[in-house]
Amino acid sequence: MAEHAEHSSFIKTPQQLIVVVLLAFLVPIFGVVMLVQLVTSRPHADPSALKPEAVATRVQPVGTIEVGAPAAAPGARTGEEVVKTVCGACHVAGVAGAPKIGDKAAWAPRIKEGLARLTAEAIKGITVKARCDAAARGGTDLSDVEVARAVVTWRTSPAAA
Repeated sequence: MAEHAEHSSFIKTPQQLIVVVLLAFLVPIFGVVMLVQLVTSRPHADPSALKPEAVATRVQPVGTIEVGAPAAAPGARTGEEVVKTVCGACHVAGVAGAPKIGDKAAWAPRIKEGLARLTAEAIKGITVKARCDAAARGGTDLSDVEVARAVVTWRTSPAAA
């Protein structure tokens, strides 16, 4: 006759048996109570959560990117703005031989040629041998009117006098 192995159980002591019996009752009861609570409770939200201000704060962007001040409309920049933002880049420091703003000796021969000639050179740019090229319109998208305003502004400023 073949021998049969005895059945084994994970419950070895009477205390383990009591714990298992109690849990066998309590776990299903807890599950039923939670299920009833879920089914019978009505979902509720904070009434102020749907106000436009609250919604706006929740959906606002994480960050913003600002590349710079918006460009003025073409032809709308003043002469002073053009001198500060464009002309000054080279003419304040005298970059690559550019005559410095306020240097009367360097500007005297150019001023003698007249306002029309000075404005025309600023618009079309100039090439000076052994120095550098001055880009037309300062290398920007300035209109002829803006370049003329800048030349007049520079010529009438105290530094040019």
